[in-house]
Amino acid sequence: MWRETEGWQAMATKLKTIEERYVERFRESARFYERGKSLFPGGVTHQTAFRKPFPVYFRRASGGLKYDVGGNEIVDYVMGNGSLILGHAHPAVVSAISSVAPFSTHLSGPNVLELEWAEILMSPVPSIETLRFLTSGTEATYGAMRIARNFTGKPKIVKLDEHFHGWHEYAIPASGHPDAYMPPGVRESVIVSRADVASIEAVLDANDDVAGVIVEANGAHWGTVPLPNPEFLQSVQAMCNARGVVFILDEVVTGFRYSRGGAQVRWGVTPDISAFGKIVSGGEPGAAVGGRRDIMDMLSITGDPAWDDVKRVAQGGTFNANPTTAAAGVACLKTIRDEPINERADNNAAALKAGLNDVFERLGITGHAHGVSSIVHVNLGFDCPCDRGICTMTHEQIYETMPPELPQRMRLAMLVNGVDMLGGRGFLVSAAHRRQDIEFTVEAFADSLGDLQAEGAI
Repeated sequence: MWRETEGWQAMATKLKTIEERYVERFRESARFYERGKSLFPGGVTHQTAFRKPFPVYFRRASGGLKYDVGGNEIVDYVMGNGSLILGHAHPAVVSAISSVAPFSTHLSGPNVLELEWAEILMSPVPSIETLRFLTSGTEATYGAMRIARNFTGKPKIVKLDEHFHGWHEYAIPASGHPDAYMPPGVRESVIVSRADVASIEAVLDANDDVAGVIVEANGAHWGTVPLPNPEFLQSVQAMCNARGVVFILDEVVTGFRYSRGGAQVRWGVTPDISAFGKIVSGGEPGAAVGGRRDIMDMLSITGDPAWDDVKRVAQGGTFNANPTTAAAGVACLKTIRDEPINERADNNAAALKAGLNDVFERLGITGHAHGVSSIVHVNLGFDCPCDRGICTMTHEQIYETMPPELPQRMRLAMLVNGVDMLGGRGFLVSAAHRRQDIEFTVEAFADSLGDLQAEGAI
């Protein structure tokens, strides 16, 4: 892997800023970005890909590593935005897609693979009695909200401050992303609550027209601001059950990562509806929404025109459970079922977390790494006496540790030092990361903190 050499080259490197080193190392990507700017708004096809001075363009990946257009090897912890717990190009997934694609990528009707995919998905998740497939996590949470409204006949959804459920309009308020323009009535149908039990209870007591409460299972922004689980989710479930409100659990990130049955199995909760994405389709575009049969029956076609033509929740989706996605999903979930994938990923994350916390202590920099299962988060400038699992800092303290510009600079510094982390705030660890990848990452983190210190950023 790439490292600065000793001598005059290392001295010259130290005199350059992080951004200058980034531009030098990834200069081939700058050429591609010029093309992208003429083709895409902002030059990118996903908001998280945007960064100054330009994003890195990647060409291939394998295991826990990926390679940019200039041939640079990068240890990857973005991992398909969390979808690749098996690692890049896992042989079982590649083989499954390759075996199906020659026959059809779309059959315009039910296919046998969708049955197998549903059965293997539902098996470790007792709360799911029936489900529907979709193509993205955003669709899954949107579908869950529509189903909840139809089932209860009530208009409002309660979401939690800073919790992100995709980019549809009912999920955007107080999500940490720009609201932009929203049609009249949309904002009024979404109630934002602080992420504490007392606040949610107060909202439910004050509003008798709430259809559902939706929660990111591990806390705002994939657990960056963690919830005090399992008590929190158990309390929300009890509140919803007592009031006839649909409890929607967003497991787009945590599904099949926090355990084989997701966060709900790990923490002993039973949501009415669950939204899944990412890992569920093995890195292909796929998602699912599922739950109690009577609630999911809002989607059913019955043959009764009064229901089918007026009251039913219509759901389309040209590529729902298309053969290649279904094949990838089956292969991925079978591998998680049959091999200690979760255990490997969790062990890798534990080693990384310990190494990062050792760096803080070694360098005398205030901060810490925390996280549950195979996700690791980083806070700079503040510490707390947590067990490094679920951080006990307040929402405000966690955001104070890394104001918006600092994660951007952290990600830039880590890329310069050979590692890609998600949003500059954390790591999505896979079963494919090797010991040398973890060790390299820990040293890259130490180097990056040193680089940020040298520039006065921390």
